[in-house]
Amino acid sequence: MPTRIPALRKPPIAFAHRGARAEAPENTLKAFTLAQQMGATGVESDVWLTADGEAVLDHDGLVGGRIGRRVRRRPIGSLTRARLPHHIPTLADLYATCGTSIEVSLDVKDPAAFDRVVAVARAAGGDALAHLWLCHPRWEQVVEWRGRCDAVRLVDSTRLDRIKEGPERRAATLAAKGIDAVNLHYLDWTGGLTTLFHRFGVLAFGWDAQTPRVLAELLDAGIDAVYSDHVDRMVHALTALYS
Repeated sequence: MPTRIPALRKPPIAFAHRGARAEAPENTLKAFTLAQQMGATGVESDVWLTADGEAVLDHDGLVGGRIGRRVRRRPIGSLTRARLPHHIPTLADLYATCGTSIEVSLDVKDPAAFDRVVAVARAAGGDALAHLWLCHPRWEQVVEWRGRCDAVRLVDSTRLDRIKEGPERRAATLAAKGIDAVNLHYLDWTGGLTTLFHRFGVLAFGWDAQTPRVLAELLDAGIDAVYSDHVDRMVHALTALYS
């Protein structure tokens, strides 16, 4: 049996990807609350800014609307909150429903949403801001955000083959700039790579962890958070190690 590498965060965060999307419509309050009921310690979504400045949770940022006989998909940013389908929740709705102690990971697809997201978390009170993880594929963007808020958690969300300077230099840069974590696809992670990032105090997050085998491999590699559509499998894997 391979040696299990210790995580920096024990237990790791169990992020329900777009809520419990294997059991309920994704990115809905039903999916988020069901994930929480099933034992997820965090939820994941994507955040966009509406035309009237509201932070809402949706994957691709497009909504359908009928114009005559045709259905046209329009950007969320071109519509006010009142004109969006009712199933699309606001970030404030998420906090009102799930509370402020749950970990919330958001891919900030519209960088202009950053200030509003932070403001909503502050207004929610409690532990909301300390449990908010904001992710972006450009590490330079998250560094710029760090200069605007020192309380929120920030995540470099990328792939290993996009780290042209090499993982050690990236880890050193993230640590020096106050970035909390790096988020990679599960195929990128090895025990050696988690150990490298941990050496610089950077947390290691792994996404697309859908099967028991992948979950077990990530946890053995010392991962600090996993993202999965299958909340039951994720919770079972974590409980087996950390109960």
